[in-house]
Amino acid sequence: MTCDDQTCYRALVARDVRFDGLFFVGVTTTGIYCRPVCTARTPGRDRCRFFANAALAERNGFRPCLRCRPELAPGHAPIDAVANLARHAAARIEAGALNDGGIEQLAAEMHVSSRQLRRAVTQEFGVSPVELAQTNRLLLAKRLLVESNLPLIDVAHASGFASVRRFNALFRQHYGLVPSRVRSARRSATGGEHLKLTLTYRPPLAWPELLRFLAGRATAGIEAVVGDSYLRTVAVGDARGWLRVEPVPGKHALFVELATSLAPVLPRVLSRLRHVFDLSARPDVIDSHLAADKRLAEFVERAPGLRVPGAFCGFELGVRAILGQQVSVAAATTLAGRLAQKFGDPVETPFPQLTRVTPTPSRLAAAPLSEMTRLGILQSRAECIRELARAMAGGMIALEPGAAPEPVIERLLAIRGIGDWTASYMALRALRWPDAFPAGDLGLIRAVGAKSPAALREMAETWRPWRAYAAMHFWNSSVVPARSDHANERVLSAVAQSDRKPAPRLRRRRADGPVHVRPQRGTGAGTNMASR
Repeated sequence: MTCDDQTCYRALVARDVRFDGLFFVGVTTTGIYCRPVCTARTPGRDRCRFFANAALAERNGFRPCLRCRPELAPGHAPIDAVANLARHAAARIEAGALNDGGIEQLAAEMHVSSRQLRRAVTQEFGVSPVELAQTNRLLLAKRLLVESNLPLIDVAHASGFASVRRFNALFRQHYGLVPSRVRSARRSATGGEHLKLTLTYRPPLAWPELLRFLAGRATAGIEAVVGDSYLRTVAVGDARGWLRVEPVPGKHALFVELATSLAPVLPRVLSRLRHVFDLSARPDVIDSHLAADKRLAEFVERAPGLRVPGAFCGFELGVRAILGQQVSVAAATTLAGRLAQKFGDPVETPFPQLTRVTPTPSRLAAAPLSEMTRLGILQSRAECIRELARAMAGGMIALEPGAAPEPVIERLLAIRGIGDWTASYMALRALRWPDAFPAGDLGLIRAVGAKSPAALREMAETWRPWRAYAAMHFWNSSVVPARSDHANERVLSAVAQSDRKPAPRLRRRRADGPVHVRPQRGTGAGTNMASR
């Protein structure tokens, strides 16, 4: 991230944790420097100096804040690795990582020792990993007691407790109440045989625009938008099921209905849903900043609270991004549906639109190229998908929120067929990086009126640190073409493309390389996000 003062101050006002460690702010009136997430009162702009790292702040005579402790900041701090490890572990624990396995298994998955993991979490949060997991379990259990009709034994197991006895003991110890009393004290119960919960958000939320974006890219058999609801199948570990999400009238919340078969993995499902709908965003801060640009003001007024849709499954999003290279939205959706039908396991749901779960990385890593090309997928795309599947199945790439974007993008670019555009798009949606920006996108170039990706990138500097949200406003506006437009190149149907040999100039370029805009090799220019 470029550490210009205006960008840094906007992130400071928002206290967005995604910018923690990317810069530090020195306050001239106190002589103290802080992290951008410090809970102290935000100083005025004229009293702030910004630094790319803590060493520069100290060289200029500032001393570290005792409240936010800059030495614990991730990103550029001296103990960067420890802080990053702790935060990533906390995200995994919140999603239920310790419910299925112990600390040893989590440490092995993160390629560290259990002792190192315990020390990092304790140093960062002041509690052990087990204590952090217990708090998350208790809070989820309390929600289930109030919002669902699950039997107490199912509440205990869905929250991650191995036994009802342990659940009752910890609940009484922490809250001074027995679980059954919490349930009997509620005024009403939600009936039905499915899990029903709510997810809150900061208003406003541009739900119609968000739903329209997801509907246009819904993979047949896996996802669907029906009326005002988003439906999809779920495969997490051994659990299989479905879910439905819709807004709660008159409240700043989304209603979530899930199959009871997903109770064992409920923390992970809820965590993923928050990412899909970007429910932790600060629309007030983001919108006020973007609306200052005359090119975005109308779009922000038209769709206040526009979110950046995340990915329920990082691998699913990665495959869709590859399939969408240089084809229309409809063609990419068709190919994704065929792939799901061929390689996704069947699942039973109450919705006729939902019949398959997302193909796993291991399944596609072992898939013969001939089986994918028969679906209408170009061989270069099939090879790229298989390489991504192998990298993710082998643990070399993790497309999940919380991962540092730079190293993940670097690994993605090492895969033949993935260029800057596709890698940036994956960072934007799968990694949840708010400043990700695919400057080579032809739709964005035309919507903004830029002459080249470089010119667009320069224009977008004023949108930092929320360039991803700016891109979403342009993509969702009527200005962006509804289909990829590669100069005089005709967008063919999926079947026709499988039979057509690529032009010689395209053979010499990467799979998502430029068509008629001619920047550096692998920039991904000329591909339209609408095809993703």
